[in-house]
Amino acid sequence: MKKLVVLSLSMIVAAGALVGCAKKDETPDASSTAKATAAATTAATATPAAAGFVPKELKVQFVPSQNAETLEAKAKPLEKLLGDKLGIPVKVSVSTDYNVVIEAMSSKQVDVGFLPPSNYVVAHDNRKAADLLVQAQRFGVDDTTGQPTKDLVDFYKSMIVVKADSPIKSVADLKGKKMGWQGVTSAAGYIYPGLVLKTAGVDPVKDVTGVQFQGHDKAIIALLNGQVDAVGVFQDIRTNMIKDYPDIFKQTKVLAFSDKIPNDTIAVRSDMDAAWKKKIQDAFIAIGNDPEGKKVIIDVYTHQGYVATTDDKFNIVREANKAMGLK
Repeated sequence: MKKLVVLSLSMIVAAGALVGCAKKDETPDASSTAKATAAATTAATATPAAAGFVPKELKVQFVPSQNAETLEAKAKPLEKLLGDKLGIPVKVSVSTDYNVVIEAMSSKQVDVGFLPPSNYVVAHDNRKAADLLVQAQRFGVDDTTGQPTKDLVDFYKSMIVVKADSPIKSVADLKGKKMGWQGVTSAAGYIYPGLVLKTAGVDPVKDVTGVQFQGHDKAIIALLNGQVDAVGVFQDIRTNMIKDYPDIFKQTKVLAFSDKIPNDTIAVRSDMDAAWKKKIQDAFIAIGNDPEGKKVIIDVYTHQGYVATTDDKFNIVREANKAMGLK
């Protein structure tokens, strides 16, 4: 029994000694305290880590509304202009369809997309793939002459066009006819002219035979060639075609105009770092204010510049999409 007590006391003493040593070792000296203080100060003043995707190369994509064959070459100068302002390489590419652009943004293959309003709403609301950067500005269009005005506006219209000698006198007369459309997500090429038909009691799916074209100019050419009876296109595509078709205004007439459509957007992938979103937004606005930059964006999309905007401005587009059954 004595041996056991002695042994236990010895263990307690040894443990106490170990604890004492540990406490002594844990007491920081002046040198380690200074290092810890310096490290804490550095951490407190360091730039916070990016909260989202930070591009090392920016990939921009758009879909031509006309002259698809030559537009990519016209857009190439945008790479340098944008790259100079952002300080990183920029790659501009052309797609054949806005749904392809949206899919590429959703899968993180494209960082920035030029999207018409209906497509932006689909990309933002349904696919959660895009956030709004800027909205384009254009010159207005005179409904009577089809010529541009001197006023910068943030909207455009769609129009339904037939041949000048067409027996079609009203939208109601389109029932049973061949109608030239763009893709079903195109605001000016399907959604808004489709609503014009619905308002007149013509079902844009069941009451006409739809023919899809890639490019609003291609639709007008098909109309001139007699392939379709009417087309839905943006106002006024014909002014861009006068060089090749000098008599185009004499050969065609406008059957109806749509309501106002918010101008096109430039959207960024939804996981882009907030600071980079602002940087890219500022870059596009600056390009639109620069004479050299303005020339490029006019050649590409007839945009006259860009302005910051808010998502709620596109609620009327959401209503139009819903009315046309677009999900």
